[in-house]
Amino acid sequence: MRIVFMGTPDFAVPSLERLAADHEVSLVLTRPDAVRGRGRRLEASPVKQAAARLGIAVLETNRITDEVLSRIKSERPDVICVAAFGCILPDSVLEVAPLGCVNVHGSPLPRWRGAAPIQRGILEGDDVVGVSIMRVVHDLDAGAYCRQATVEVGERSCPELMTAVAELGARELALALADMEAGTATWVEQDESLVTYAKKIEKAEMRLDPADSVLRNRRRVQASLDAAPARLSVAGKGVRAMAARVSDRDVPAGEVLIARGHVYLGCSDGSLELLRVKPDGKKEMDASAWAQGIHADAVEWERL
Repeated sequence: MRIVFMGTPDFAVPSLERLAADHEVSLVLTRPDAVRGRGRRLEASPVKQAAARLGIAVLETNRITDEVLSRIKSERPDVICVAAFGCILPDSVLEVAPLGCVNVHGSPLPRWRGAAPIQRGILEGDDVVGVSIMRVVHDLDAGAYCRQATVEVGERSCPELMTAVAELGARELALALADMEAGTATWVEQDESLVTYAKKIEKAEMRLDPADSVLRNRRRVQASLDAAPARLSVAGKGVRAMAARVSDRDVPAGEVLIARGHVYLGCSDGSLELLRVKPDGKKEMDASAWAQGIHADAVEWERL
């Protein structure tokens, strides 16, 4: 099939690579170069970089203008595939391709429509996260889906889960397109009574808090990303919690216990053991190494 692909972040790259291997991807749309990453330098999107490696033409845009729409139409695609493009598509785009427009959405719909489905799933304690191959319609993530797959959350970090779901998405997209081409795809309408929304994660809600439960704080660490990290203040200094686990040590809320190279944070109902940290202005390190630099008999921690 002839395909126009739309995507921007790392999550979309496996889908693009799979499509390029199986079909003719004639054009890739992605967001323009932007300041990304820790170096704060102007960089091409991961999808643009992948398209360059694959030798596919790229069109950078923040929105679908008349000019962009004309370019899409000129490609005469059989189907348009979208994966985390980051731009609302007007109805005019949805009507371009004979097989329509399908999206790789990072959740088992109808749970978690919206911008941050994997993070929200972790924060709410979902057992699984996943992907849906759905039709793009006028309303946000409301289209029928033809394929779904899930992966257990377990102890994996958000970046690890996002990578796993991205790979699942590429596989399920390939299978969905095969069914669509053969005319055998079965589309399931979403149950509106089960819909939940995954709004963008705000930095403030990722801050660890001694007044919260151990599990709530641990989920914040697990859901942490560079854009919204899990942070706290220890002895008046900021630090990012990179990895942590629930502990059975008895530590009063708001206190820090350092014992035999282990670091425990007292929460409202128990303690959280820090495993990896990144102090402000320093590199990531084991919590045990970081604790050696804390010189105080009584240490407290608080919400930053």
